[in-house]
Amino acid sequence: MPSRGPRICGCGRRVDPVARCECEARRKAERDKRHDAKRGNSSQRGYGGTWERLAARWKKGKLCAWPGCDRGPLGSPAKAEHVDHIIPHRHDPALRDDPKNWQGLCAHHHNSAKQRLERRSTKRN
Repeated sequence: MPSRGPRICGCGRRVDPVARCECEARRKAERDKRHDAKRGNSSQRGYGGTWERLAARWKKGKLCAWPGCDRGPLGSPAKAEHVDHIIPHRHDPALRDDPKNWQGLCAHHHNSAKQRLERRSTKRN
């Protein structure tokens, strides 16, 4: 099976096709730092101690609601590790705190698939 050869980074270095060059990693870290500086901490975004207690109580015993999740034992749905908002609340406290708008997701689906889905729907609007 043929494999891809090395690529040339913008800085001129040869880089393994699946690796990230040092300059690319540095640019990404700087970009993330700028984004995080504007974002505010979790308490400022409405996820303080009260939210943490509510979410912990709500997700107890729940399984991942992502269709087809098979990341749990023996291919069953994984345990819900995150409380996810079905409709993104966009800083609306009523929508954020409504349990009917919550679903339990495993870390994998919350941190990858759901983020990708939301990013795609934001670009369309």
